Amino acid sequence: MPELLVILVVALVVLGPKRLPEVARALGKAMAEFRRQTAEVVDEFQVQALLEDEPAKRPATPAPAPAATPTATTAAAPAAPAKPESGSA
Repeated sequence: MPELLVILVVALVVLGPKRLPEVARALGKAMAEFRRQTAEVVDEFQVQALLEDEPAKRPATPAPAPAATPTATTAAAPAAPAKPESGSA
């Protein structure tokens, strides 16, 4: 605490009472931005660490391939009507 008071007194003498609030405000904004940026970097590192650890937790055998789904062109085509046999009736 005494060190902080010494720093504030020196800043008051060097900057003056008119510029000190402006500098303190700018310093506060800079510190808030720095903390926000470092928090984002830490979060990104944590996400990457989780993603790197995830494959190690999966079983060694690959999962079965999913069943093939029909394409949009075959699914959208209407079914052909059944043709009656023309020779027996």
